[in-house]
Order: sequence, then structure tokens, then C-alpha cells
Amino acid sequence: MTPEALAPRLPSPLEEVADERFARYGVRLLLKRDDLIHPDLVGNKWRKLVPNLRAAAGRPVLTFGGAYSNHLRATAAAGRLLGLPTIGVVRGDELAGRPLNASLARCAADGMRLHFVDRATYRRKSDPDVLADLLALLSPRAYVVPEGGSNSLAVRGCTELGAELRGRTDVAGVACGTGGTLAGLAAGLAPGQRAIGVPVLKGGFLDAEVRALQHSAFGGPRGVWALEDRFHFGGYARVPPELEAFARDFEDRHGVGVERVYVAKVLFALRALAEERAFAPGTTVTAVITGRP
Repeated sequence: MTPEALAPRLPSPLEEVADERFARYGVRLLLKRDDLIHPDLVGNKWRKLVPNLRAAAGRPVLTFGGAYSNHLRATAAAGRLLGLPTIGVVRGDELAGRPLNASLARCAADGMRLHFVDRATYRRKSDPDVLADLLALLSPRAYVVPEGGSNSLAVRGCTELGAELRGRTDVAGVACGTGGTLAGLAAGLAPGQRAIGVPVLKGGFLDAEVRALQHSAFGGPRGVWALEDRFHFGGYARVPPELEAFARDFEDRHGVGVERVYVAKVLFALRALAEERAFAPGTTVTAVITGRP
């Protein structure tokens, strides 16, 4: 890997924003600007992908994602920067005959080969037989990165996110797709700090996933963390009017672009928790900004 191509800005900036919706409850709000780490590999994607790219050792990279996957976009961008072939297995064979949306078009422009599979096959993507068939068809020697980039390497990479917040916050909130960032964030925090994960998909399956990821990365549980399952707004990439209005208002108040699929949901959740008095007066809460609009 060429280090200069993926050189990050670390630690990412930590910014305080004055927001009366938090301040009226005695809560201080910080933004951990992981969206500023790298122009193409934004936030947690840099932290999760780079250890896997090192492990790939120049082989093609095959990975998975939905039609709006930030992980696919980051992997494609890394492939372009490193001159590395990338393959994206995309959920939903019905998308194959349609014009590409902006996210998938960016992947294709960065050189990623897109392969669409039906949703039933996609659900079985970790099955050894299904994976073997995909590799035989697409690239037998490819290095496989799981959906969202979440594996033990990625989780260990995200511990640095928690380490960068040691002594600087009481609570760190992060939006969750596959749980890898939360698993590493919680592990990197100091005793007395805790992490809150806000799933952007409905289903209630992430608790077991985060525990499994921590076990694979560290051999057992690490840190203090919890999930807030109430703020998925109907599922992945669902942005109903209430969430859109909140995101626009936050942008107007603070001049920070709010990515809708992940970041808007964690910010909304933290505001709601503050209003519910889930945080004691004097608490410092940090929202991890993992993506850009």
C-alpha cells in the first residue's frame, strides 16, 4: 500500500457546538469530526478499511453493500487511490437494469466492478458455499471484506477512535450499520466513559453482532456500551420529513453538513435523550460524525 495515498488527518478534530436544546438540560455537545480524516475515505471507513487493505497485500478486494453504501464508496475510492481492483456485491438484483444512483455511480467511476445479487442470496453472503461461488465467478484470489467493513481488524482499528476521546467526554454516540465502529469505540474509551450506538436499520439484531465482533477482536467484551433502537426512522436510508427537518435545522444552526443515512439519526437520538433527561446535568456528550452529505 502507498501510505501517502491514504494519509489521514489524525486525531480528527473535536469541536464544541453551542446548542440550547442540549444546554437547557446542562449537557455539553461536542462533534468528533471523523468526516475530516480523509477526503475520500471518510471517518470510520478509513479506520476500518486501512487495516483490511494492508491485509489484502495488493490482491483484489471484494466486499458487500446496499445501493447507498458508504462502505462501497470508500472501498472504491481506496481502490482508485491505490491502483487496486475492487468488486462490490450489491444487494438487490432488481437494481441491475436501472440507471445507477449517485452512490453506485461514484463507485463505478472509481473503477469498482458492481455485481448485483438477489436479496435472498445477499442474506446468505457469509455462507461458505455462497461466498465460494461468488469468488469463483468474480475473482478467485480476492481478499474478502465483510459488509460495512466490520471484522476483527476493523474493530481493532476503531479502538483509536475511543482512545482519541479519552478524558474528553463522558458519552460518545455513534450511528451503527454493522456494529464494528461501536465495538471498537467502546473498547478504546477509558473507564468511566460509555458509548451509545444508534442503529440505522430496524431489526434489533446488533447487540449480538457487537458482542461477536468484540469477541473476535479481543477475546471477550470490552468497554461500556448500549444500543438505542428507537431512532432508525423505518429502516436503512429512510429519511422521513421529521428527520429531514431536524437535519436541515442542525445545518442552519451550526454550519455543519449532516449526512442523512447515519449522522442525522445519531444527532436526533442524542437530542431526544437529552430531552428525556437521560444525561445528568454536567454531562459532556460527543456525537461521532462518520460521514459527509
